[in-house]
Amino acid sequence: MSGPRRGVHEVSAPTLTYSVSMSLDGFVAGPDQGPRHPLGRRGELLHAWMRELAVWRKAAGLKGGTTNASTNVFLRDDPPTGAIILGRNMFGGGPGPWRDPPWNGWWGGTNPFHVPAFVLTHYGRRPLVCEDGTSFHFVTRGPAVALRAARKAANGKAVAIVGGGSTAREYLRSGRVTDLMIHHVPIVLGQGIRLFDGPSLARIRLRQVEVVAAPGVTHITYRVERRSSPARPT
Repeated sequence: MSGPRRGVHEVSAPTLTYSVSMSLDGFVAGPDQGPRHPLGRRGELLHAWMRELAVWRKAAGLKGGTTNASTNVFLRDDPPTGAIILGRNMFGGGPGPWRDPPWNGWWGGTNPFHVPAFVLTHYGRRPLVCEDGTSFHFVTRGPAVALRAARKAANGKAVAIVGGGSTAREYLRSGRVTDLMIHHVPIVLGQGIRLFDGPSLARIRLRQVEVVAAPGVTHITYRVERRSSPARPT
């Protein structure tokens, strides 16, 4: 996804949402992620449904495109997102300490988010302010600290996880995610990054609240049900 997109919501803010495209065999990115393949090899196929939309192409400064059932899914903004959380792989720059000059994102001077962004990393660096005013804050003290900071910046609005798979798994495992939208794409990647990977995720209970069928993708929105002894939200 180029930015956070939400599904149907029945709970009051602050919510923590995650929206992701997924292959039929459960991968949210292909293998060998890096500067040449930000989404892994063949990972761009996961988002072909979106890049064909006229609304996406217009936002990207391109002409043409189609309008179909995915258009409303792409445009949906309920509730508005006030901040995002992403992992080091999603932001990019490779593993290990930040190089000099530091990596400033796959997108160059502008980016698709336009809200305060919090990057989970083991290596600290000063905040990055993009040309459009979006600020990236690099959090080294873990997911709970990042979520507290993001909720403060969101000022009552929802917080969205925009990637990657390991970051989303951590928040799912802790019971903090409230809404999950999966864009099921009819491709098989064979290898890469799985979202639902690990026995601890077997405790998650999802309630399906919406299904939207569209060309090349099926959008399914789930409510993450609270366990009888849920993890305390941070």
